[in-house]
Amino acid sequence: MNAPAHVLVVGASAAGLGTAEALRRKGFEGRLTLVGAEPEPPYDRPPLSKRVLAGTWEPARAHLRAPDVLDALDAHFLLGDPATGLDAERRSVSTVSGRTLSADAIVVATGIRARRVSGHGGPRGVHVLRTLADAAALRTDLLGARRVVIVGDGVLGAETAATVRTMGLEVCLVGPQPAPMTDQLGPLVARHLSALHAGNGVVLRAGVLLDGLLTRDGRVTGVRLSDGEELEADVVVTAIGSAPVTDWLDGSGLRLDDGVVCDAYCRAADGVWAVGDVARWHHEGLGRLLRLENRTNASEQALAVAGNILGEKRPYSPVPYFWTDQFDVRIQVFGLPSAEAPARVVEGDLAEGRFVVCQDGPRGPVSVLGWNMPRQTRSHRASLVDHYTRPLEPTTP
Repeated sequence: MNAPAHVLVVGASAAGLGTAEALRRKGFEGRLTLVGAEPEPPYDRPPLSKRVLAGTWEPARAHLRAPDVLDALDAHFLLGDPATGLDAERRSVSTVSGRTLSADAIVVATGIRARRVSGHGGPRGVHVLRTLADAAALRTDLLGARRVVIVGDGVLGAETAATVRTMGLEVCLVGPQPAPMTDQLGPLVARHLSALHAGNGVVLRAGVLLDGLLTRDGRVTGVRLSDGEELEADVVVTAIGSAPVTDWLDGSGLRLDDGVVCDAYCRAADGVWAVGDVARWHHEGLGRLLRLENRTNASEQALAVAGNILGEKRPYSPVPYFWTDQFDVRIQVFGLPSAEAPARVVEGDLAEGRFVVCQDGPRGPVSVLGWNMPRQTRSHRASLVDHYTRPLEPTTP
C-alpha cells in the first residue's frame, strides 16, 4: 500500500493530535491537516476536573504541546471551524465556514459531547464539564458559591465532587448507582470509594435520579430527586454521560451506532478511520465492538491508526486502562471491571488504604484495580494480556 499524499484529521484533541504526531514519527512526509471545532490549540481533558477547576493550573497549562512543537509538526491547523459533513466515497469534508477539504485518508476524531439536562439555554448556575470553556465558567461560579450538587456518579462526577470539596464547598453527589463508579470499579472498590468521599465530607445520595431543577429568576436554586427529596444548591454540575459527536456524519455512508463503527484496524470505510472516544471498533480479544472514553485509549489508538494508514495492517487489541485521582488516592484500572464479576484482594489491605484487587471471569482475570499501589498494579496487568490480546476469531485485513 502506498502512503497517502494528504491525511485529514477531523478533531484536534488528544486522539487527533496523537494520530498526526504518530504519522510523523512513522515517517509520513505528506500533507497533514487537522480540523478542530474549538478555537483553542489541542489540550488535555483529564486536568479540567482537577487542577484547572481547582485553580492550581492556569488553563493554558492544559495545552498538550507548546506552540513551537506544534509548528515543528508541519501540519495545517484549522481551529474553530467544526466539520459539518463527510462524503466517505469522495473522501471530502465540509466545515461551518464553507470549506470543502479533500484528502487521500481521513481520520474521524471528533470525540464526545456532554449530555445536558436543560439544553443550551438552561438556567444560570447549571454546568457541564467537557471543555476548557466549561471549566472556566464552572470555576467562576464556584468562587461565589457555598452549596454544590453534582448529578452523576461516574468518573467525571466523582472527580468533580472531590475537587469541589477540596475547595471548601458543601458538596452533594447524586447518582443512580449504589456507590460512586460501581459500573467502572465493581462493588468492592466502589464501596471503598464511597467511604473515601463520605470521610472527606461529601454527602452521598445513592440510587436516585434527577427529577428536575429548582429555579428562581432564571438561576438554579436546587434540584428535585426521583425519591421526592429537594436539595438546595448555588451551583449544579451535571455529569450524566456523553454522546459521540457523529451528527455531522449523517449521510456520510459510514455506519453509526454509538460511535463510528470500525473493523479491527479502526477502519470505518476505504480510506476512512476513526480514533478516540468516537471510535467503536472490533476488539479481537473480546470478539465484539468496543468504545472507550479515556485518555490512554486516545493515545494508544492514535498510534495504531497511524500505523494502519501507512499499511502496517495490525489489529488494535489493547488491554484497556484508565486512572482517576480523587482526594489523596490514585485508582488505576486495567481491563474492564463489572458490577457482577467476583473480586479478590491480591496485594495490600483494604483497611490500610493500599491494595490491588482482581476480578475474574470465565476465561480468567478480566480486570486489575489498584488503590495507591501503582507499581504493584502494573505488575498484575500481565495476567490480563491473553484475555484481551488473544483473538477469539481471525480478522482479515
